[in-house]
Amino acid sequence: MSQNWAKFFTLAVALLFTGGLSTAADKLSSGDQKFIKDAANGGVMEVQLGKLATEKAASQQVKDFGKKMEQDHSKANTEIQQLASSKNVAIADKLEGKHKSTYDRLAKLSGEKFDREYMKAMIDDHKDDVDKFQKEADKGNDAEVKQFAAKTLPTLKQHLDLAQSTGQQVGAISSSGTAKK
Repeated sequence: MSQNWAKFFTLAVALLFTGGLSTAADKLSSGDQKFIKDAANGGVMEVQLGKLATEKAASQQVKDFGKKMEQDHSKANTEIQQLASSKNVAIADKLEGKHKSTYDRLAKLSGEKFDREYMKAMIDDHKDDVDKFQKEADKGNDAEVKQFAAKTLPTLKQHLDLAQSTGQQVGAISSSGTAKK
């Protein structure tokens, strides 16, 4: 029995050191890994900006939009965290890069100026999200990652529509749908 254990242990160590065993992250394409990381970071931003909107917005519509973003993206964040964990993909738990810059810029604003700039950011962000989630749902390599993207996509499209209509109400965009400067 001990000889079998020794053989098994030797084989396991050899496989480990020669790359014969791989983790779930090794099996994910770099595109799928990037999608998970970007979706997680974007979700964190949506929640934090949603909280900020409930505090700083002048318009009740913008406050309501912020609350919806906080609620919906908190739920999606839980799902993406579970997916990342199951795929051994490390994700950030705080804002980074452009998301941090957006938050920092908006945190300095308040009232109607906040409303307009927040809604412009939400429109731009959700357009980008819809594109990325659609691409992942259509062309991703991992079935579970594709499924998450496809399942989340209708909510993101609803968010974009709501962001555009709310943005129009607070003067962030024109009636033609283009952002005002």
